Amino acid sequence: MTIGICDDEKAICEQIEELIKKEATNCDIEQFISGRELLKKKKAFDVIFLDIQMDGINGIEVARTLRDQKEKAILIFITGTKEYVFEAFDVSAFHYLLKPIEEKKFIEVFHRAAAESERKKEKEETVFIKSKGRNVIVNKKDILYIESQNRMVNFHTTKEILEIYFDMSDLEKRLGKDFYRCHRGYIVNMGYVTEYGKDTISLTNGETIYLSRRKYKEFVKAYMDYLRNGGILLESL
Repeated sequence: MTIGICDDEKAICEQIEELIKKEATNCDIEQFISGRELLKKKKAFDVIFLDIQMDGINGIEVARTLRDQKEKAILIFITGTKEYVFEAFDVSAFHYLLKPIEEKKFIEVFHRAAAESERKKEKEETVFIKSKGRNVIVNKKDILYIESQNRMVNFHTTKEILEIYFDMSDLEKRLGKDFYRCHRGYIVNMGYVTEYGKDTISLTNGETIYLSRRKYKEFVKAYMDYLRNGGILLESL
């Protein structure tokens, strides 16, 4: 779980990080001493602890900017006063903790936030497909590639091919960063790529799909970014 802590009091940042580490050892935690510093990072966090009363951009303004940027992080405000509680609701804050931070309350809120983060991830990793009278829930990691034929879209998964009527451009937006529109008729799951050339991509199941020549350089960059960010090669069944 990736966690951001933003407070212009360094001692508060240290306290929050220490409390988190007592409860979870596998968290990637980053501290920021200003809202500008957090926004400049442009990193997707699972949870952000955000002070409201900071010099420069206050926490509410930071939260509004994050939401405008479609940031889906769970926001937990930390402040010394209750006066901003209604503004916190406007930016879909998960909770509102008062300073001085009470350890028992913090631990309760942290565990609830962690559970909500996991729930959101599970939901985001599945696709609900209505195909030929069937309602099928498919995990994104089981999709090898998607192929468009006229208005029909075929989901090639590790188990079967599912046909639906859908718009490829809309799918491209919904599937997320692990998928790439390599050709007007194909979207590939980069976890199944084993080899690529100037105009083709080979997959772990032995299939080959088209790669648009004009997208070659962009695809290589996207694939290298995928690998640098912890991409894992998935073996096809």
